[in-house]
Amino acid sequence: MMLNLKKLINMAKKRMSMQEKHQETIIDMINEMFKFAGHDVTYDDIKDRKDDWYMQWTMTHAQYDEWRAWGSTYLKKKYNWNKTLIEREMSMFGLMWGLKFSDSPQYFSK
Repeated sequence: MMLNLKKLINMAKKRMSMQEKHQETIIDMINEMFKFAGHDVTYDDIKDRKDDWYMQWTMTHAQYDEWRAWGSTYLKKKYNWNKTLIEREMSMFGLMWGLKFSDSPQYFSK
């Protein structure tokens, strides 16, 4: 009896559109990036900002690698993508919304 009730509840839930699913993914990825970087910031704090918010917080290369590993697992579970597609998406996400590295050499310092 309980199993049938769970099935009915799951069937009654509205299925997310692909756009809603992608938006949820972006929110989850940004929130986790801030957690891995050790910042008490969320997507809600930066969602309406038009400035270079991604340059105001930093993360180390090690933190980035940990977040990237988490993101790869997350995308595999959520979308069942192959490794090549996941690596490409994680790279694009890092370029678009990734935080500045705090442990990078300063190549252009004066």
